[in-house]
Amino acid sequence: MIELRDLRDEDEDLLFQWRSEPEVDRWMSDAAFPSREAHAGWFSGLRSDPDMQGWLITRGGVPAGLLTFTGLLSHHRRAGWNWFLGSAEARGRGVGRAAQVLGLDRAFVELGLHKVFAEVMADNDAALKAQAASGFRREGYLRGHVLKNGAPRDVVLLGILADEWHELREAARRSLVEAHLIAG
Repeated sequence: MIELRDLRDEDEDLLFQWRSEPEVDRWMSDAAFPSREAHAGWFSGLRSDPDMQGWLITRGGVPAGLLTFTGLLSHHRRAGWNWFLGSAEARGRGVGRAAQVLGLDRAFVELGLHKVFAEVMADNDAALKAQAASGFRREGYLRGHVLKNGAPRDVVLLGILADEWHELREAARRSLVEAHLIAG
């Protein structure tokens, strides 16, 4: 089963390790790989700052990735969304799809948000396809929006509204339960 669990102290090292892997780092919009100190600060904030929240994505209890929301204190009831699979064994097995459904439930059912939005590298076809399958819609295109290793990269803006998720939710959850990816 795929689940989202609260972050623990021991997750900091694993997340740093995943973040250092080229297959994960190449899709991050950060200008450069963070120092150990910067990573520790980010992780601490993720666990203590009420404006951010994150969960470890697990598959059968084994860590597989990370899902985060930022901007939770906005009076607009919206949040930025980021996720990745750090475990190569989890990729291509429905883990990302399940994590997105669980994350959208957190956003709209538990947190009462109105909108979730994401910035995805324009050439990250897998993420664009995965998020579209979860109901995200393309809202914009930002040319040369981020610098990655000194080179400008384009970014696609995606978003999903609470009403849209509520229309998709039952079918999305049912397909994952039938595939034995999430609990019913």
